Amino acid sequence: MNAIEVEGLHKSYGDLEVLKGLDLHLADGEILAFLGSNGAGKTTAIEILEGFRERTSGSVKVLGEDPQTAPLKWRERIGIVLQESEPVTELTARESLVMQAGYYANPRGVDEVLDVVGLTDSGGQRTRKLSGGQRRRLDLAMALVGDPELVFLDEPTTGFDPTARRESWGMIESLRDMGHSVLLTTHYMDEAQILADRIVVISGGVVVANGTAEDLANQIQAKTKIAWTLDANTESPPERLGWHREKEKAVIETEDVVEALHSLTSWAKESGSSLTELEVVKPNLEDTYLELIRQNETGESA
Repeated sequence: MNAIEVEGLHKSYGDLEVLKGLDLHLADGEILAFLGSNGAGKTTAIEILEGFRERTSGSVKVLGEDPQTAPLKWRERIGIVLQESEPVTELTARESLVMQAGYYANPRGVDEVLDVVGLTDSGGQRTRKLSGGQRRRLDLAMALVGDPELVFLDEPTTGFDPTARRESWGMIESLRDMGHSVLLTTHYMDEAQILADRIVVISGGVVVANGTAEDLANQIQAKTKIAWTLDANTESPPERLGWHREKEKAVIETEDVVEALHSLTSWAKESGSSLTELEVVKPNLEDTYLELIRQNETGESA
């Protein structure tokens, strides 16, 4: 069974249609990155999935229930980490978790959850004295203490320094190991590429891409760049190599890297030309994401 199943989701505010037939699914035990620019309809879709906003039309099932009519017991099966939250500053991290656990019939052990999020040594600290990274860990702990089947993570590493971000990735990956399904939103493309089993891109209220980072790159026929520094003392490459200039670099964009490299190195050997600072750069998820959004906004197709 899928943790989330959405078909033909529409949401309008008067004459403004925000979601225009959104289709989405999240498999059990999967981490799905749900990406979209501001105004794409991403937040509206998530609020509908969480049961905080009513849809105009379409079919929505979250853990087998319609969020608009789901019973209170359903709430115990989901965990939500908001982009921003404010803990009770006079409570310690442990006391906050004990209080949260009291809302659930079968919560996880508080000590276990503190260990999972890396707050064992900080459990006795007042939340007002926790660092920003520690507070974010507490946010995740509050979502996990009810032992949810599905976790919504909204921009979980916003404001983190690089070290804290990478530490948090291990925590998020551990959710998969514990059997949780995760819907992740993030503006960090490297985060999505590393953590997600699958990526969905929304633009203009509809899904414009769905798959792995490689699938998305294939969808737009993204090309690999072969680049090297042009040497003033050697001849320019021949036109047959299909190269162009980018500042001081010569660049070949190709889908057949092996063939392009073979042609390039053969020419360099025959002509005695040097390939200074030669590099092969595959398109990353950020390149792919921006191109997908651009194509959707301009009405182009790959």
